[in-house]
Amino acid sequence: MLFIGICGASGSGKTTLAEELTRDLAVPTTVIHQDGYYLDHPDMTFEERCRLNYDEPKIFDHDLLYEDICTLLAGKSITRKSYDFTRHARADSREIVTPNEVLIVEGIHAFYDKRLCEKMYLKLYISVEPDICLLRRISRDIKERGREIDNIADQYLSTVKPMYDKYIRNYIHDADVIVARGGKNAKIVDILAGYVRDQLTLDHKAAGLPV
Repeated sequence: MLFIGICGASGSGKTTLAEELTRDLAVPTTVIHQDGYYLDHPDMTFEERCRLNYDEPKIFDHDLLYEDICTLLAGKSITRKSYDFTRHARADSREIVTPNEVLIVEGIHAFYDKRLCEKMYLKLYISVEPDICLLRRISRDIKERGREIDNIADQYLSTVKPMYDKYIRNYIHDADVIVARGGKNAKIVDILAGYVRDQLTLDHKAAGLPV
């Protein structure tokens, strides 16, 4: 199994890149979204949960994500973790996630846990201008998360931009490949998919498996 990490700012196109790579690879691929691993806070009121900083690294359950990735890399299944952004609460399901030939994890802090980084075969950082990321985030949050524009603007100024400047922009130094212009960069997707397929072929040959 080849493990790929995708990191970048909110709205940079991480999920899109994971989807495009999965389509281009044309091999069984498992995608894990770090957004599903926000820590749960059932002891807090909804108003209190709304005021949490959802862009800082420690808002995520890194230990659980690491445990799930290790389980998949060991060839065992996990259950899908997810998060309800309208209620700011965990919404895990009973969906079974099975290990496949390629494993992709994507998230704004996908490179934060060095234990996870050490297991990645390939680390991709998406580099997109912050204003483009903001426009994409506005569109997503309104359509998918039921947010109001004033709320999005307040969150961007109070947490998103400061956390990008403090943490996320610096993950570029951990990357093996920098992907420009977002997840729909067809040329880089083709190049990456070809590279991964070549490595899978080598791995199959080394293991005596059919190519």
